[in-house]
Amino acid sequence: MKKIDTYIIKKFLGTYFFSIVLILSIAVVFDLTEKMDNFFDSNAPLRAIIVDYYFNFIPYYMNMFSSLFVFISVIFFTSKLAGNSEIIAMLASGISFKRLMVPYAISAFVIFAISYSLGGYVIPRSTKKMLEFENTYIKKFKSDNARNVQMEVEPGVIMYIESFQARTNKGYRFSLEKFDGKTLVSRLTAERIVWDSLYQWHIEDYLLREFDGMRETVSRGNKMDTVIMVQPAEFYITSEESAQMTNRELREYLQKQQKRGIGNIQAFKNEYYKRSATPLAAFIMTLIGVSLSAKKVRGGMGLNLGVGIALSALYILFSTVSTSFSVNGTMTPFLAVWLPNFIFLLIGIVLYFRTPK
Repeated sequence: MKKIDTYIIKKFLGTYFFSIVLILSIAVVFDLTEKMDNFFDSNAPLRAIIVDYYFNFIPYYMNMFSSLFVFISVIFFTSKLAGNSEIIAMLASGISFKRLMVPYAISAFVIFAISYSLGGYVIPRSTKKMLEFENTYIKKFKSDNARNVQMEVEPGVIMYIESFQARTNKGYRFSLEKFDGKTLVSRLTAERIVWDSLYQWHIEDYLLREFDGMRETVSRGNKMDTVIMVQPAEFYITSEESAQMTNRELREYLQKQQKRGIGNIQAFKNEYYKRSATPLAAFIMTLIGVSLSAKKVRGGMGLNLGVGIALSALYILFSTVSTSFSVNGTMTPFLAVWLPNFIFLLIGIVLYFRTPK
């Protein structure tokens, strides 16, 4: 690495982390002002507010708006370099514009590595703690009861529970249907079902109907022990839970649900693909930012900064809207998550080739 590389990397990363500290400090102040009454009303301990909430609040929003921070940072310091004629001097000394992009790419890789690690392993744990804090001290949104639970626990095995209570591990009005292709093989119904451990369940007041062609065998009983490949924690998994899973947990969950034949897992697929698409946006935003601001313009960096913020906001908006297409089934999760990257990469390539070199 040459001195010019070190100079640009320090400028890039220094501006990036400074903008993060500045903007997140403002965000914390606004959030604290908004939730101050909730903290006092619920007697939240000071340590819990700082450690359990705000220590987890900061990495979550840092990663969420990472692409915005990258874009603003690149445009801010590159426009300053261009305004001071430093880029002109670099190009005049024989450095090609392509070679000039190397320290930018190295900086973008550092941000990519940080963002990928945060999004895949740190933030899921911190999000869980932050939501537990909100559920305890701000607004209770978790329920101990699950209603109308229906899922395919194994291929061809459909389970239904009208209501289930987490506190007692008991479910009411239970049914388990087994199919061979499209043919119903057996149907087990019961008034109550109780979870014991792992996949062990106790069924009370049951009725079992078994079908063999035109013949039907009926048996009743007060209690029966059986194995059902499901645990109560799975009844309470919602789309919001996807943000609380690490990459490994999310991948295992998707594989497990796909083996069961469950198709309504678009939100989890969106989160899985987003874990790689969002960090890679650092390279795309760097390319667009350098291409926009490398030219010295009249009036300083104001215009470049305005265009950069507008494009960043458009990228975030586009990412949010496109993922909703996946949830609605209009688009595949992979395409919905990666489409903004593909479009903005094309914009970056066009701007790169149109930049004066």
